Amino acid sequence: MKRITSPAFRPRAIATVVAMIGLLGLSGCASFSGIGSDKKPAQASDFATQQSLSNPQQQTAGQWPGSDWVRQFGDAQLSALIDEALASSPNLQQAQARIAAAGAMAEARGAPLLPNVSAEASFTRNQFSATTIYPEPYGGNWYNEKKAGINIGYELDLWNKNHAALAQAISSEKAAEASEQEARLALTTSIVSAYSQLAAQYALHDILQRTVDQRESLQKITADRVRTGLDTQIERNQSRSSSADARAQLEQSEGQILLTRQQLGALTGKGPDRGLQLVAPQMTRLTTPALPADLPLNLLGRRPDIVAARWQVEAASHGIDVAKARFYPDINLSAMIGFDTLINNNPFTAASKSIAYGPAISLPIFEGGALRAGLKGEYANYDLAVATYNKTLNDAYADVARQIASINSTERQLPIRREALEAAERAYDLARERYRIGLVSQLTLLSAETGVLAQRQAMVNLEAARRDQQVALYKALGGGFDAQQAGLALNGQSGQSTPRQP
Repeated sequence: MKRITSPAFRPRAIATVVAMIGLLGLSGCASFSGIGSDKKPAQASDFATQQSLSNPQQQTAGQWPGSDWVRQFGDAQLSALIDEALASSPNLQQAQARIAAAGAMAEARGAPLLPNVSAEASFTRNQFSATTIYPEPYGGNWYNEKKAGINIGYELDLWNKNHAALAQAISSEKAAEASEQEARLALTTSIVSAYSQLAAQYALHDILQRTVDQRESLQKITADRVRTGLDTQIERNQSRSSSADARAQLEQSEGQILLTRQQLGALTGKGPDRGLQLVAPQMTRLTTPALPADLPLNLLGRRPDIVAARWQVEAASHGIDVAKARFYPDINLSAMIGFDTLINNNPFTAASKSIAYGPAISLPIFEGGALRAGLKGEYANYDLAVATYNKTLNDAYADVARQIASINSTERQLPIRREALEAAERAYDLARERYRIGLVSQLTLLSAETGVLAQRQAMVNLEAARRDQQVALYKALGGGFDAQQAGLALNGQSGQSTPRQP
């Protein structure tokens, strides 16, 4: 590249450029005064959680759920369903496509940080006008113009506009990655919840099948009593009616089982028929998990929705930096070296050499308030991202507290419900025997049977609710997600960093 050697030109040109940069920079800095935000991302200490997010009955702190928490249910069929869903679910494919798009955007935002080099070559057949500026022998004649050259451009980015744009794109990519983890967790818990519902439906089906058998046995007893004169046709028809009602409930139960199996098949991404291959679940009874130590603080890096919201705040903050940098001058360096000739057959000669270089500075002076409006919009986006993050954090704490309270309540109900079931079954057995020998009416027996059926169903529903609450607790605790291990922790921390101010 050609160098400027004039001793008078160099200091004068450098001083002029420096002065222009300084003056224009100062004018740009003053132009966005009065625009800002006082919003800050919340900290764990901002929320009152000491009583709700602790369990005084636990003597030692527990562990965060592992990524294989589903295996604690002890059902290999369930684990296989989860693996299939994570491999082929359209929901996850959508999330992964969003990550790819965000990554491509980050690559595009990083391109202006590097020099731009291009090469060009052209051949043009020209006839110059004889009545304009072209002298003889050019005017009125044909000539071949041959060009070849290399262009180099580079933006100095003194105000970090391009760096901030890259940081914004990277933050958005990180948010997309965390959202994909949230989608994985949501899919997993949806399948486990539906599978738990299927287990409850099979248990209720067994109860109804047992009820059908009992009422068919009652029909035989009633028929014997009618023959002996202890009952009338009224009791016989009542017995038939109750038996038919039990069979109808059994058919309804089978229909619900079919729908849930189809739902599970659809959740795997392989269609409803995949669920028809499922057999009755065999889920083990769970123990109440001990809560991790320092849960409110560490939860910030354990829930993917919190991490995604925090990265959105980071992206919005960098968006403000980009908008501010637009108030300052753009300074671009460009250079060109090549060959251009009309008269030589060979353009690559010293006489045909063409060189150009120099800086270009641009600054918006009057743009109708567009830059200020853009900056206000970026601050509004930042305020929205902060509000979303704070709401996500508050909802997360409430979610964990709700599941802990529900589990504790259910654990207290279970022994009481078992006691009620045992008493109802003893009452039914006694009423059945007394009805057989004619000491009580059929109405008494049916009332006792209704009581035991209700208690059995309530027990199944309570145990299913207990499983669902534990699934919800694992989800509320992040389901094994760890921002540090996933490379999504701000500043390399396991939790979240001190909020960055725009």
